[in-house]
Amino acid sequence: MRKKGLGRGLSELISGEALARTRSVLEVHLDKLEPNPYQPRQTMDEASLEELTLSIEAHGIVQPVVVRRTEEPEVYQIIAGERRWRAAQRAGLQTIPCVVHEADEERMLEIALVENLQRDDLGPLETAQAMRHLIQQFGLTQEQIAEQLGRSRSAVANLLRLLDLPAPIKQALAEGRITQGHARALLSLQAEPERMMELFHLIEEEELNVRDTERLTRDVPEPTQEEEPEEEQQTGPPPPLQSDDPHIEEIKRRLRDRLGTKVTVLPRAKGGGTINITYHDMEDLDRILSVISPTGPQGFSRPF
Repeated sequence: MRKKGLGRGLSELISGEALARTRSVLEVHLDKLEPNPYQPRQTMDEASLEELTLSIEAHGIVQPVVVRRTEEPEVYQIIAGERRWRAAQRAGLQTIPCVVHEADEERMLEIALVENLQRDDLGPLETAQAMRHLIQQFGLTQEQIAEQLGRSRSAVANLLRLLDLPAPIKQALAEGRITQGHARALLSLQAEPERMMELFHLIEEEELNVRDTERLTRDVPEPTQEEEPEEEQQTGPPPPLQSDDPHIEEIKRRLRDRLGTKVTVLPRAKGGGTINITYHDMEDLDRILSVISPTGPQGFSRPF
């Protein structure tokens, strides 16, 4: 049997008006409610939660929380509405309106996932982890997840790949220090983990945008076997230069001071590297060329 789309199922479950017509609304004590153990959201935005708390203080709970029964009498597990429950605790409420619905573990995860996705509450890693849980715990395929979430299979696959990033990069992504675009670009260097970490540190140090990051991943191709000297094939590649190498840092500083613009230096493990010089418009480019060339910009043949 083909599974019902999650968006439709969620609408049926958490529409307060529809639930009020079909099921009794219970007033449940806050202490008798447990959070959804399959909640994909790992952190809650403090400002958003405080705003909801103020709204509840002024208007009460407008939409009932959807819950399911547990084995313990009069204790319920939240399916959808955990933010309302937590905000109600802050607002000093004793009870909140709830609607009881029967749902298994898979359905609870699906509902919580879609509820958050519809509000854009989940970060990319939280979404990816929830998707992986659907695959590992419940045997769903990427195609099934894509269909039920209204996304393309490639979008699902790209999100899942984020989980393969090293822990420091995942932490930076979760904290918003880099974007999902940066992370996707770094994934292209999976075969070169040391280079990946070098570029990651450079992104943070130089505040590189996604386009610059993508260009740097393309500018540093992995050397082919034929290009490696025989001695290097036997002894292995030399250790890569780190982006915080004092000599490299001094070179960057001197270039920035001399050219009056942002300069990045990305060393390669085998001795070469890439220097990127930023210019803001054609006038700025002419100024930089005048500094580089004794004959000024006229010494360069430019097709523009």
